Amino acid sequence: MQKILLAEDDPNLGDILKDYLELKGKFGVTLCKDGDEALREFNKGVFDLCILDVMMPRKDGFTLGREIRKTNADIPIIFATAKGMMEDKTEAFGLGGDDYITKPFRVEELLLRIQALLKRASREKSTVEEELPDNFEIGDYYFDYVAQQIAYKGHTQKLSTKEAELLRLLCLKKNDVLTREEALLKIWHDDNYFNGRSMDVFLSKLRKYLRDDPKVEIVNVHGKGYKLLVN
Repeated sequence: MQKILLAEDDPNLGDILKDYLELKGKFGVTLCKDGDEALREFNKGVFDLCILDVMMPRKDGFTLGREIRKTNADIPIIFATAKGMMEDKTEAFGLGGDDYITKPFRVEELLLRIQALLKRASREKSTVEEELPDNFEIGDYYFDYVAQQIAYKGHTQKLSTKEAELLRLLCLKKNDVLTREEALLKIWHDDNYFNGRSMDVFLSKLRKYLRDDPKVEIVNVHGKGYKLLVN
């Protein structure tokens, strides 16, 4: 089930949109009454699309959209507002919005816009994923990203999903720097302190898995990130 973050301060409209999208669109919808609550929910969960009311208390939709874009450059965002002014539309698209709908609108129209954006996002994601390799030689190790395992001289080590994702990022940047921020945003979708500590644990495990080949090493690059060195 695809998940939608809906930020709407009008409780009646919010409930109507949530019920309709869950019933007709078969989406999982998280409804938030203001921008602060919406940002907290976005940082806690994983969403496929955001619908942001522009005029909200505590944090308006444009500000919320900018903050979401800092951590996720790809998630589709639809801005909804009672205003129809050209400068609002310009600002919406200028900060990375994908669509703009003016109140009052038909819920059927909103559903069609959502479906179109999700279909486009799915095509773009598939294209990007097809271009990335899934198998890597790391010295004497063989890493199969899809199977989530490392093979070495007849022995295999199963990886967790995050371990596999982190190792693939390191492989794609082999002998080059993988910044800490890039790794956190791509895998955890948030570069906060607690996710950083979690990533450190996964890096320690990867170093342990790769320790039998002296030609392979994951090193810290002070102030920047990490580097997978293969001699």
